[in-house]
Amino acid sequence: MDVLSELKWRGAINQVTDAEGLKNTIENETIGAYVGIDPTGDSMHIGHLIPFMILKRLQLADVRPVIVIGGATGSIGDPSGKKQERKLLDQSSVDQNVQKITRQMERLFGKDGFTVTNNKNWLGEMTLLDFLRDYGKLFPINVMLAKDVVASRLEAGISFTEFTYQILQSIDFHHLWKNEHVRLQIGGSDQWGNITGGIDLIHRLEGNDAQAYGLTVPLLLKADGTKFGKTEGGAIWLDPAKTTPFEFYQFWLNTADNDVEKMLKYFTFLSEETIAELMNEMQNDAAKRTAQVRLAQEVTSFVHGEQAVKTAELMTSILFGNGDVSQLTLEEVATLAGNVPTFKQDGNKIELLDLIVAAGLETSKTAARRAVKDGAIRINGVQIKDDTAEIDPQSKYDGQYIIVKRGKKKWAVGVLN
Repeated sequence: MDVLSELKWRGAINQVTDAEGLKNTIENETIGAYVGIDPTGDSMHIGHLIPFMILKRLQLADVRPVIVIGGATGSIGDPSGKKQERKLLDQSSVDQNVQKITRQMERLFGKDGFTVTNNKNWLGEMTLLDFLRDYGKLFPINVMLAKDVVASRLEAGISFTEFTYQILQSIDFHHLWKNEHVRLQIGGSDQWGNITGGIDLIHRLEGNDAQAYGLTVPLLLKADGTKFGKTEGGAIWLDPAKTTPFEFYQFWLNTADNDVEKMLKYFTFLSEETIAELMNEMQNDAAKRTAQVRLAQEVTSFVHGEQAVKTAELMTSILFGNGDVSQLTLEEVATLAGNVPTFKQDGNKIELLDLIVAAGLETSKTAARRAVKDGAIRINGVQIKDDTAEIDPQSKYDGQYIIVKRGKKKWAVGVLN
């Protein structure tokens, strides 16, 4: 199956210009394809990941990925998908965001065989007169006004700054066409007007026979009609400091049965046969959630690496199963502390009942004593039935943490002062 046929099978193509021409170009030339992202934040979230999954699949089909981080356009603001003007960032914030997103890209695509570039390198060198003379003359106002992204904003209002964004993105495509042998731009469904504007510019400057293509991915909706990636807790970030690998893993693990096949097609590199097998297993025994487990493993590994998967599975086993915390490393305890209630505790020895109350697992020493007698209390993974026991908080985990558990699902991690 050629790469475009695979993308179609995965439901990952919304619109494409000259599909047959693009297919022939990919088969007969080594070309570049690019996706752009403006550094309006210091991390991508899983919604951003969708077009980059397409770029990664193309990389596996010997198309060279080119990623444009918009150090210049991020300072301007893309009106796409927005009902009002974006708040402009200062240049220092943009530059910091560029560095962080670049590191995320290197994690996804490796450091070899692809290009990460910043459009500030060429747009930042352009004078206003160059912009007006060399490019402004090539963009009829009536055509620009007809673009969906502009037309949808005319009533509410759109500044000249955001109005010209489509010209800047078109210049990006032409620059990459000339200097990086990029022949394909990929974007979300709201980027169609900007992408075709770039193709039009290339044809005006390089001739109508110049090979330039555009492809957009559909808006990803869940089976209930809601937008993918939106959760009650906010965005699911690729930055582990914003969304821990455990939380990331849990997001995919909790995918609804009606959505899991779509997500496997979009966000994993599993074959058609493997996905069919997983769906068959789910139909035979949905309670095992085999498909969801595999989805969580694959996406977490792609974004955070194999070790993150192992840690996430360990945390899942501990929090929702019968996992043993006594063998956790210090780093793993820190991860656990990031996902359960914590409390401050000094390093002095403390009576067990006082510790249970301090951890917030019982409201009184009487209730704590009853829990101990029932065998419901474990300290650092060890069951304790002696209600007169004295606990040394510094006896494990380098004296930095103490783990208190009541029953099967109530946890607290003491962070030692």
